[in-house]
Amino acid sequence: MTVTMFRAKLHRLRVTEADLYYEGSITIDEELLEAAGILPYEKVQIVNVNNGRRLWTYTIPAAHGSRTVCLNGPAARLAAKSDEVIAIAYAEMTPEEAEHHEATAVLVGENNEIDDVLALSAEERAHPEDMPEDVPKEAVVA
Repeated sequence: MTVTMFRAKLHRLRVTEADLYYEGSITIDEELLEAAGILPYEKVQIVNVNNGRRLWTYTIPAAHGSRTVCLNGPAARLAAKSDEVIAIAYAEMTPEEAEHHEATAVLVGENNEIDDVLALSAEERAHPEDMPEDVPKEAVVA
């Protein structure tokens, strides 16, 4: 048996553009992908903070340091420029592996700059109330 665990996320990315006529996917600054450990062309779930919509797609790397976050193809209809989204990658693992699993959360600022990188351990059982004062509580639960 395996369980699906949250592996990495880019938290509160700001959509910089939407390209309805591109083939599909989400284009994200390569620096942001690397910080989270999310691979180019990896399947991710996108959660739109502004309207609650969720979708599955794959990542395409944008130029390193560009701060680009662009929803492409039909997904472009699910977000507007400046919407906040969360990109989440998951992993399948055994319950034994999950006990020692460490996830990565990259918190970004208003211009998609990296504010902080958190290592979230299943062993520590992190809860919002256990986080430092300056870390948004929704960063742990979204």
